[in-house]
Amino acid sequence: MSEDVITGPDGVTRCAWAGGGDGDGNGDTAMSAYHDAVWGTPTVAPTALFEALTLGVFEVGMSWKVVFGKREGLRRAFRDFDAAAVAKMTGRDVDRLVGDASIIRSRAKIQATLDNARAMVSASPTLGELVQTYARQRRRAPRMLADVPTSTPDSEAFALVLKGQGYRFVGPTSVYAFMQNVGAVNDHVKGCFRAAGAG
Repeated sequence: MSEDVITGPDGVTRCAWAGGGDGDGNGDTAMSAYHDAVWGTPTVAPTALFEALTLGVFEVGMSWKVVFGKREGLRRAFRDFDAAAVAKMTGRDVDRLVGDASIIRSRAKIQATLDNARAMVSASPTLGELVQTYARQRRRAPRMLADVPTSTPDSEAFALVLKGQGYRFVGPTSVYAFMQNVGAVNDHVKGCFRAAGAG
């Protein structure tokens, strides 16, 4: 079996990162649940899209494991990932959140999240429509993690559109991670029960 998949205590074989990224095979319950039900699952639900976008903003320059560990703090800080509510937040909210230890306290990323919420509620075509435009269904799962790209021509094009709509922290790499998260591509690796063609 590839080192890029692990079999958890529940007998389910998943992408290795779903075990918390340490490769110990013991699993991380929250990470495994996210992998099983969210990551790579096609969605255009606004709250799911805004959550994925926000996690991607905070992941820039950081590890997924660190950002995922702050997920619930980010959910509280950004009003259950309701873009319309976040779009109404102000500079005072930014100042308050910079002091919130339950999240990653980057002023630039916090402000970008407010700006992204404003873009999401006003831009046309909508983020959900754009996700559907750039969605690609791969026939075969990547053999291993090394086969998974960090960006693609689609993510480069998507990033340009998003920047033109006023989104921030949306480079080709972060946009590709967003596409993976919302199921625009399926990058579960071969052997994972959620890989393309599995089951």
